[in-house]
Amino acid sequence: MPDYHDDLRLAHVLADAADAATMARFKALDLKVETKPDMTPVSEADKAAEELIRGQLQRARPRDAILGEEYGIEGTGPRRWVIDPIDGTKNYVRGVPVWATLISLMEAAEGGYRPVVGVVSAPALGRRWWAAKGHGAFTGRSLTSAVRMHVSRVSTLSDASFAYSSLTGWEEQGRLNGFLDLTREVWRTRAYGDFWPYMMVAEGSVDLCAEPELSLWDMAATAIVVTEAGGTFTGLDGRPGPHSGNAAASNGLLHEELLGYLNERN
Repeated sequence: MPDYHDDLRLAHVLADAADAATMARFKALDLKVETKPDMTPVSEADKAAEELIRGQLQRARPRDAILGEEYGIEGTGPRRWVIDPIDGTKNYVRGVPVWATLISLMEAAEGGYRPVVGVVSAPALGRRWWAAKGHGAFTGRSLTSAVRMHVSRVSTLSDASFAYSSLTGWEEQGRLNGFLDLTREVWRTRAYGDFWPYMMVAEGSVDLCAEPELSLWDMAATAIVVTEAGGTFTGLDGRPGPHSGNAAASNGLLHEELLGYLNERN
């Protein structure tokens, strides 16, 4: 089994640099925010953090490709770093501390690229989570100060906590009735949003989460953390990994039921 320790250590270095850059502009009164063609916001901090990460990767891993939310794909080859400089930009620009830098390394495999390293760093929350293929998932301040994570063992929906981001996408896709049926079956629902529910699934504090529309950079890092914590991460179509344009994550014990509800059509 490959040892991804050097890549994981580099991902932490990249996250440290991004954290410093994003925190320096968090809640800045003169923060510049633009609207992208898809009508989502992008701040100067998003662009600066991605430029910083790309620059360090180009020096440290010049043969690897880089895919980022703000500047697209650069390079080719069997190894590809996938970056979301600020996941939760809407929170970031409003001063809400729930946002993170997502950094993943993906490798070419049968059926497409798969994530093998992931770091999710949320400096405004003072939290960081990470994983490497075959080596487990952890949370803590650093590689040397970490606690291993495991998903929950909740096995019935009536005892489960379900997290989501919003209702809008489910309604647009005609999945709202199934979504609402699921919320009636579970013990508890909360709309935490963005990267955080996936990390709580990995920690075992939430049992289920899902989002109806996502990009690869939203999912690559969170997928490896969830699966290395013993959970299941698929698209709503049940395809393993972060390639379906949407996501469903669970402790594994409840995954088929989760998909069943979310695939009910109005």
